Amino acid sequence: RWLPKLSTGEQLGAFALTEREAGSDAANVQMQALPSEDGSHFVLNGEKRYITNAAIADVLTVMARTPVPGSDKTSITAFLVTPDMPGFEMLEARMPKMGIRGTATGRFALRDVKVPKENILGPPGKGLKVALTVLDFGRTTFGACCTGAAKTCLRLAIEHANTRKQFNKTLGNFHLVQKKIARIAADAYAMEAMTTITAALIDRGLEDYMLETAMLKVFTTERLWECINDVFQIYGGSAYFVDLPLERMMRDARINQIGEGANEVLTSFIALVGMRGPGMEFKEIYDTMIKPTRERGFAKAWTAGKHRLGAAVRVPEIPVRSAQLRGFANQLGRLIWRFNVAVNRALITYREPILDMQLLQERIANAAMDLFAATCVLSRYDAELEFAQRNGNSSSLDHCAAGLFLRQSFRRIRHFLAGLTDNDDKSVLATANSILGKPGS
Repeated sequence: RWLPKLSTGEQLGAFALTEREAGSDAANVQMQALPSEDGSHFVLNGEKRYITNAAIADVLTVMARTPVPGSDKTSITAFLVTPDMPGFEMLEARMPKMGIRGTATGRFALRDVKVPKENILGPPGKGLKVALTVLDFGRTTFGACCTGAAKTCLRLAIEHANTRKQFNKTLGNFHLVQKKIARIAADAYAMEAMTTITAALIDRGLEDYMLETAMLKVFTTERLWECINDVFQIYGGSAYFVDLPLERMMRDARINQIGEGANEVLTSFIALVGMRGPGMEFKEIYDTMIKPTRERGFAKAWTAGKHRLGAAVRVPEIPVRSAQLRGFANQLGRLIWRFNVAVNRALITYREPILDMQLLQERIANAAMDLFAATCVLSRYDAELEFAQRNGNSSSLDHCAAGLFLRQSFRRIRHFLAGLTDNDDKSVLATANSILGKPGS
């Protein structure tokens, strides 16, 4: 009914999830959808805010809470709502914003809006899955947009560094400026590699890509913010004025670390989802060892333990076609092994309390993101070298940015892993709780 015109751009859609109490906590949707007595439709009541295209959309995918038949519980269902339905009220067509002002972000209310049951999108009660699937896929666009913006930062930085003179030298002759430009180039290369590979995984039919897209979103949005800050500093005071695009780029980029899942929430998500597999295996080992008569007891624990131990003691071989990348590949393999050992040790040490240890989760997630980024960079680097060698123009390639990223990434990973045991977490939490007036944790 709607998809053909939506796909051609004749009509616009909107995704309405966010509410006052449902931001990063997507499961806390409060909008109500009650079935009619004859079961032909649902009556929706509530408000949505921060909805892109709210005032100009022809159809909106609205998340609302529906009762579970035969139970006093509720679940979230996705409904297709059109603005011509009686009771649809636009409260604010364009909410004033700091940045991305080209998008119409609105706020609306549904007051006794009758939505036919045929307008339910997906199975009833599975709206949260619909929402999260949309967000998982949509996060890939963050990688693409941030990559393009980072390349723009690099171009602007190079132009200014080669033309602006201070102290009788162009800015590009100063090492601290060179450091910023090199960092932007390295990050832009990595962001493009991550985006390309993540999109390729989805195109090839990878069913579960929520971890990869979450890592892509967090990594690229954080890196873009640093890129913009660097090029802003290179331009100096002139960047602060509106005749240059940099102040707008800074305003526009800031939402990226918040939209479609705040980076702090996604950071914990990356760590916890990534550790779920080994965590379940360790739980199985623990359960069978404390209850040895159940399901062959120690034999089962030993089998599971050997599997985990084997994963920990083997350094994976990272395949590369270009001999000159073997050193990077070996370093990456060793870091993957160290990461595996560190995660296993953390799970054994902390067990269930690790679910609430967000500072530790942050280090694990940061290490995982850099491992993913380094893997993507090495893959792209290897493919480009092979393509160039096959076409006889390998001498013209400049991969300084790729090499720099790998070196810096490996150093960051070692830092994150060391921080799992050498840190100031207790002092940080004690200080925060003291200031907040809360008991220490």
